[in-house]
Amino acid sequence: MRLSLASLVLCVFGITTGEFVIAGILPDVSADLDVSIPAAGLLVTAYAIGMIVGGPTLTALTTRFPRKPLMVTLLMVAVLGNIASALAPAYEALFAARVLTALVTSTFFANAIVTAVSTAPEGKQASTVSKLVFGMNMAMILGAPLGTFIGSQYGWRATFAAVAVVCALGLLLVIRLVPAVANAGGSAVAEMRVFRSRDVQLAIAITAIANAGVLMVFTYFSPLLTDVSGFTSGSVAGWLLVYGVGATVGNLIGGRLSDRALMPSQIGLLTLLTAALSVMWLVSANVLLIAVMVFVLGALGFSVIPGMQSRVLSTAAAAPTLAMAVNASAYQLAAAFAGWLGGRVIDSSGLRSVYLVAAAVTVAGIALSGVAWYRDRLAAEVDDTKAAVA
Repeated sequence: MRLSLASLVLCVFGITTGEFVIAGILPDVSADLDVSIPAAGLLVTAYAIGMIVGGPTLTALTTRFPRKPLMVTLLMVAVLGNIASALAPAYEALFAARVLTALVTSTFFANAIVTAVSTAPEGKQASTVSKLVFGMNMAMILGAPLGTFIGSQYGWRATFAAVAVVCALGLLLVIRLVPAVANAGGSAVAEMRVFRSRDVQLAIAITAIANAGVLMVFTYFSPLLTDVSGFTSGSVAGWLLVYGVGATVGNLIGGRLSDRALMPSQIGLLTLLTAALSVMWLVSANVLLIAVMVFVLGALGFSVIPGMQSRVLSTAAAAPTLAMAVNASAYQLAAAFAGWLGGRVIDSSGLRSVYLVAAAVTVAGIALSGVAWYRDRLAAEVDDTKAAVA
């Protein structure tokens, strides 16, 4: 892996660890700041809202900024936000610090992807994206558990201090190793015009819809394993680790497949994901088979992400950074929708039905991907005809 790319991967690891780790230290935050668990849980909601709203807005406002100085500034905000979280004297201050950190997350990730892809070898765009997403995988597998351990040993404030140190190290490496990449962005209004494209709209809609099914299962991962499959509550953390390992493997394989054949591989992987969700519904009472399927679900769920990111980049060449930020918001909206829909399914049909509904939602993602692939083939045929006439 190139050193410049490794620097960006470390930054993604640090920032997303700061996002994920709150779940592991929530009870400590609640007790120390004398607020209820639901109130502490709003810190997670605040972060998601900050990403959904702040990401596209901040990206649109910074379209003309040189890319590398912008990333350095965003990382400085992330460092300061985590330091402020560690030093927060009250719940309100911690809430504000979390929102501040969330505001820069999507914009940094979008700029990191565009920078990494623009310096990648030809034909390696999707696998380059998968390496950045690997930083997110490692945050899930290593960062969040390690941050939780630090919090249990030294207090939750030490967790945010550790995240600040990782982000600061990433900041120094970006300054030293990441090349300056030209930013061709125009005004915010001009960049917004890219969303008139039906192909861009389709690419972002695929991210929102095709991921909602697997996110629904992940949202209710713990009760599905304990109440439906019979695992102990103490084993859930271990199965989350298995899911994360599967996600890492699937992400890297999916990136390579997408480099070779973007839309065919995306449709094929989503089809396998639908089948996996259906199998989990069938074998939900079999502990051994579900254990295997947890790994498979993580692998297939993350295998489609590099291709989806590459699809957005290829369709939104006129405004790739803004499009990536909006795409990140679409993923967050998918997570929010998945939680809501899963709750309605559980209320009406029981926990086990979540698997089937998730499979059905994923089918909708396959259908949209098929439409996008069909449009690509039509456009290619038109280009070939024009070339033949010329």
